[in-house]
Amino acid sequence: MLKFRHLKIGASFVAAASLSTIALAGPAFSADKKLDAIHFLIPGGAGGGWDGTARGTGEALTKSGLVGTASFENMSGGGGGKAIGFLIENAKSNHGTLMVNSTPIVIRSLIGRFPHNFRDLTMIAGTIGDYAALIVPSNSPIKSFKDLAAKYKKDPKSVSMGGGSVPGSMDHLVAAMIFKSAGADPTKVKYIPYDTGGKLNAALLAGEVSVGSTGFSEAVALVKAGKMRVIGVTSAKRVDALPDAPTFKEQGYDAQFVNWRGFFAAPGLPADKAKAYRDVIAAMYKTKEWEAVRKRNGWVNIHNSGGDFTKFLEKQETTIKALMIELGFLKK
Repeated sequence: MLKFRHLKIGASFVAAASLSTIALAGPAFSADKKLDAIHFLIPGGAGGGWDGTARGTGEALTKSGLVGTASFENMSGGGGGKAIGFLIENAKSNHGTLMVNSTPIVIRSLIGRFPHNFRDLTMIAGTIGDYAALIVPSNSPIKSFKDLAAKYKKDPKSVSMGGGSVPGSMDHLVAAMIFKSAGADPTKVKYIPYDTGGKLNAALLAGEVSVGSTGFSEAVALVKAGKMRVIGVTSAKRVDALPDAPTFKEQGYDAQFVNWRGFFAAPGLPADKAKAYRDVIAAMYKTKEWEAVRKRNGWVNIHNSGGDFTKFLEKQETTIKALMIELGFLKK
């Protein structure tokens, strides 16, 4: 039995140019303002979970008046490794930067995808959780996960599973976990990687892959636009943002998963600056602007700050390593 609960990561479908910096201006003055500006570094392109989380957080912080302005920079490459390396190598000049990341920072370090891990950064805070989902184009003949599982069991090669990141990543791992819950061989998943959710969505609509493994919140806008259908969500019960999307649990499959997303700063960040970032994120949860962003994306509030964030990731690292060994992604 695989229950992957409370692994504490969602995004709206936002158009933005890769490697561009866009400023989001907040109110001219706020008595509650805690920081003048934050620059968000996003390790992937537009339309993915990291992109949506950073932009949604910036929106809530500026509209609530807690932060004066927010800017955003997309830096794709290496499954997130390029942005992490950049932040570490240019630490002194990036004290005004927060980098968004999620469960993949743990997974990719375990499989040796890049040399750094979360311990090489300044831990700011885990902020939200995002469920995983399997999606198909709205005109797909696959109507349910039961249909997909039957097709996969008959011939695994007949199912092409796209994900918004590299092989062995979270999208790949979650897809394998879901098929295992159906009694199928998780090691035979035909996984095709794309750089971020935006490119995955385009590939699905073009018929390059038959099914997508993605963050639930990345699917919300596409489903509402009539382009995609969700055939399963890894939540225990249906999510209000898409009440018609069925859970795997209600379909009889024990596949539950919540992916955290949060923020990191450059190594060596002065303690007072780290505290200021943690304080402004904590204050954000009390605002109506944040609740509007959270509800729109179907996120779960999961707040782990500073040392609690470190402890949480250390525990998750142990759990994920065991699961990856069980699923054949890592050797003992």
